[in-house]
Amino acid sequence: MTADREAPRLSRALPDTPAAPPVRIVHLGVGNFHRAHQAWYTAHSPDAEQWGIAAFTGRRPDTAEALAPQAGLYTLITRSGQADSFELVGSLSAVHPSTDHDTYLKYLSRPEVAIVTITVTEAGYLRAADGGLDLNRDVIVSDVGALLADPRGPVASMPAKLVAGLLARRAAGAGAITILSCDNLPDNGAVTRTVVGDLAGAVDDTLFGWVRDNVDFATSMVDRITPATTDEDRRLVEESCGYVDADPVPTEPFSEWVVSGGFPAGRPQWEDAGAQLVDDVAPFEQRKLWLLNGSHSLLAYAGSIRGHETIDEAIADPDCRSWVEMFWDEASRHLELPAEAVAEYREALRVRFANPRIRHQLSQIAADGSAKLGVRT
Repeated sequence: MTADREAPRLSRALPDTPAAPPVRIVHLGVGNFHRAHQAWYTAHSPDAEQWGIAAFTGRRPDTAEALAPQAGLYTLITRSGQADSFELVGSLSAVHPSTDHDTYLKYLSRPEVAIVTITVTEAGYLRAADGGLDLNRDVIVSDVGALLADPRGPVASMPAKLVAGLLARRAAGAGAITILSCDNLPDNGAVTRTVVGDLAGAVDDTLFGWVRDNVDFATSMVDRITPATTDEDRRLVEESCGYVDADPVPTEPFSEWVVSGGFPAGRPQWEDAGAQLVDDVAPFEQRKLWLLNGSHSLLAYAGSIRGHETIDEAIADPDCRSWVEMFWDEASRHLELPAEAVAEYREALRVRFANPRIRHQLSQIAADGSAKLGVRT
């Protein structure tokens, strides 16, 4: 754009932008990863025009402030080692702050809403040492009290939001639904079922049977390195695309999604967008948690100690690289996958980690380490 001609703000009123699809998916924890992964797969499904996402923020309420004026539109910057490509993604039909609880309950009360997806990180499940919900956490104690006082009252934690939504759905007679965890947890569907069941039991013991009969807790393994957005990313989008995007998403070319679930109320044709629908996610998630996430955590801590700031810097350090290879050697021995497939995955990780244009910050990976390390190592 020239100095005397200001670039327009991204919106669905601009030429060649897609219409917002009808909302059939609700997402908790919208951030860069969800937009580079589940929202991207949904946008690439052949039936994308039927599957809009209403997304609610988690830790970053500013995401709603950035995306709501854009009607959910954003630019995906796919960053290879050599160049960038730009793609307009339109699968987010609406973006709301996490505090917009009444709107969330209205979505869950609609029969056409078929799926709730979740990306809240491992810490968001608030588990106790035995794997169940930590009912003594202050936020859980507060949420249980709030739901007992008013089932439609505002709550803060992810398990309580799910229980509140299911209570509203049962009251509306809206039928079956799938809850699909997309966080880095082994058997994340079962984990979600447990924390929801534990909180439901503390609030309304009649809900447990309804959940058993009407809620499908699907499992997934997700993979796509997605760093934080920078001002340089925003400048690059304006320069290359001719519009202002307040919150574009940089990501790598590689992506993987492995899903197992019943989806009684339907789902997008994600398999036609590159996802794998399988009976057992476990071998894929163990490979990813140990080889990618485990080595990410190793590099985050060891690399930081050695003065590095990003994954590509850390993996270029011969000592860090040696420690990662030793970690991979040990982890690979315990994977129930063909040795050739594991070797191919390790080589792909070497290429991905070395991409100097992704700039994945070690500080971002190191956050919430106490919750992450138990499942990554």
